[in-house]
Amino acid sequence: MTEMKLMQGNEACAAGAIAAGVRFFGGYPITPSTEIAETMAKKLPALGGCFIQMEDEISGMGVVLGASLAGRKVLTATSGPGFSLKQELIGYAACAEIPVVIVDVQRVGPSTGQPTSPSQGDVMQVRWGTHGDHPMIALSPWTVRETFDAAVMAVNYAERFRTPVILLMDEIVGHLRENVQLPNASDITVYPRRRPTKSRAAGYQPYEPEQDMVPNPADFGTGYRIHVTGLIHDYTGFPSGSPVVTEKFIDRLHRKIAIAQDEITHYDEFFMEDAEYAVVSYGGVARTAYEAVRKARAKGLKVGMIRLMTIWPFANKIIEQTAEKVRAILVPELNYGQLKYEVERAAAGRCPVSLLAKYNTLLFTPDEIVDGIENLTGGRI
Repeated sequence: MTEMKLMQGNEACAAGAIAAGVRFFGGYPITPSTEIAETMAKKLPALGGCFIQMEDEISGMGVVLGASLAGRKVLTATSGPGFSLKQELIGYAACAEIPVVIVDVQRVGPSTGQPTSPSQGDVMQVRWGTHGDHPMIALSPWTVRETFDAAVMAVNYAERFRTPVILLMDEIVGHLRENVQLPNASDITVYPRRRPTKSRAAGYQPYEPEQDMVPNPADFGTGYRIHVTGLIHDYTGFPSGSPVVTEKFIDRLHRKIAIAQDEITHYDEFFMEDAEYAVVSYGGVARTAYEAVRKARAKGLKVGMIRLMTIWPFANKIIEQTAEKVRAILVPELNYGQLKYEVERAAAGRCPVSLLAKYNTLLFTPDEIVDGIENLTGGRI
């Protein structure tokens, strides 16, 4: 392990991306994600990488897709308003299967909202922000060290599945400072850029999938001819209007993530051994929820906590299992209610699911969540 150092969440995000091999950052500064861009601007040139500030968030997204197609591992970072602007090209990346990591450090919205205030209001936009039908991977860390690890993981998933991956942070974690020990470079698993397994003479087709449902299109400039389009395409990469090709293509986009869902789904369980009630939380709110659960336990309430790190694909199995076991579930969120409805869907009537919402720019206090737990339990000990 490296020496202990004081590090901010946004700095850890940049450090993790660099450790995973990112050598190109394109974007536009926006609160509360700007420290990611600042860190990349400082560190990438010394590593032979490139930082470029574009004129807006749309071009920032476009330039990272171009760099990725040319063989670079790439990162862009933004917050809610910029994330909205990136949606069309996120859909393009999903269809053209271009590896890219987009960091969204959430703030209160809609529109310009409250730029410096914490929120978790982008949860549903991450999943459904683009039109059409495709899966999404989104990770939400709750500590500075996990932000580093999640950044590495996000880059690896983007490269492995050739898909956009969202690192869904919030202002709490982005601006949090903690003492951390980062792993040595030799201890970090880095997934390499996928390369063609056939020569052109052997019948190479850029979008022909491997056994894991993921194709290996060549990078631009490596001697292969490749056509990239946002239209539905066959294995050659050229557009096809065939209903059969369309169905197989969209099905494959989903299957390449679905077959690895158990591996992709990361979560923690706390105090769940004898729990009769559960709190399901994520991101910065999970830090407060953990303390609230500890305080509720001290009062004799049998409550546990599920902390979701993987937001999408959703952790259906663990929520189903939890709902079978407990009397009720509480979901505290810094929004008007978003992930609560996914928890409710997965619980499927096995137990009641209640929302504790806050959206006034302020953080939850532990006592507010304790009150929510007591309302859930009816004071039963």
